[in-house]
Amino acid sequence: MKYGYIENPRPLPEVLHQLRTYIGELPERLRGFSEEELRYRKPGKWSRKEILGHLIDSGLNNLKRFTDAQILPPPYEVQRYDQNQSVVFNRYQDLPLEHLLTYWQSLNRQILYVTEVIPEETLRQPVIPPGDSQTVTLLWLIDDYVAHLGHHFKQI
Repeated sequence: MKYGYIENPRPLPEVLHQLRTYIGELPERLRGFSEEELRYRKPGKWSRKEILGHLIDSGLNNLKRFTDAQILPPPYEVQRYDQNQSVVFNRYQDLPLEHLLTYWQSLNRQILYVTEVIPEETLRQPVIPPGDSQTVTLLWLIDDYVAHLGHHFKQI
């Protein structure tokens, strides 16, 4: 598979439990860094603030995906977005940490509200990831989103 962080999706309650854990732990972790540490960039990499900004962009895009996949006829086709330009244009490096954290937590709480009530039948609907011809399920897409958070959580 060309796209994603997982192969086989976990049950939805397990995925959402992990998301709730990240919502609680990520702010605590980031508040432990100085502003200088939050803004520091290795060459060609994002700073901690920019990683958080990327996770905000991911949350925005995935909230729309999780919603649209329930509305549009299957298979739902996931659209890519320009991650690097989005981080630049949203100026995450220059924004206060508390603003970024509040924004990120609110988005992910909304993702919880949307995903925790998706019927089992809908979770099995086919989804086409970007750049891949193999279909996955909506559950896979949700689990992959949370796994993506975990990938960046380790970078922070």
